[in-house]
Amino acid sequence: MRRCPGSPRSSCVGLVLTLSQSRQRRSRPGITIRSMNVVFVRHGESTGNAGLPTNDLSSIELTEQGVAQARSIALGWSESPDVIATSPYLRTKQTAAPSASRFPNAAVHVLPMEEFTYLEPSRWNGTSRSSRLPHIEAFWSTADPMYCDGPGAESFSTLLLRVQTTLGRLNVLPQESLVYAFSHGQFMQAMRLRLMHPTWSSKQLMEHFWTFDKDNPIPNCGLIYTTRSAKRIWKLLEPPTSGA
Repeated sequence: MRRCPGSPRSSCVGLVLTLSQSRQRRSRPGITIRSMNVVFVRHGESTGNAGLPTNDLSSIELTEQGVAQARSIALGWSESPDVIATSPYLRTKQTAAPSASRFPNAAVHVLPMEEFTYLEPSRWNGTSRSSRLPHIEAFWSTADPMYCDGPGAESFSTLLLRVQTTLGRLNVLPQESLVYAFSHGQFMQAMRLRLMHPTWSSKQLMEHFWTFDKDNPIPNCGLIYTTRSAKRIWKLLEPPTSGA
């Protein structure tokens, strides 16, 4: 079974070239493989994921299980990264910490790939996801990409803009870089949908997002593999098993 670039020791169906194979081929005379590989990692289990009430969304911490997941990810990497990136949120920094300790020579960047906050936080501080669920479902069923629920919330269009901003900031890194990017589930799903359907409008992406997310969940410490060509064209290395 072929292994995904830089991934922990697990198989990956549909990958054309692993990073180790790519580096071997680059070392052969006359053969040049020019691509960047970015492995996006969802953070480990957080207290919010465990069903506990949340207040400040940026300071939610990992559970003991989440800490163990982060350690497992760090021990499993098969390649040394050039860059380790996190979102501004604490739970991604905690998830990335064991990997950063293992690879102290990797540069550490903070990118705007925090979780999508679409309900006004001040109205829902201290609540659990189950109590918010009816409002969550109403937001997605309306499918208005320009709608903003209030102060501290963002529209779906703003989320897509952050996806483009994050990819743009990765674009300035040297070609052939390997990046481990620790992010959040819905941000990663938005990026995945955008790369799968680059011509879709914001409304089309939003209309398909909720079902796609349920049908193709990214577990805690789940990985999404992407590559960028020398022409700055981004692609998924492992497409989801079912599409939107």
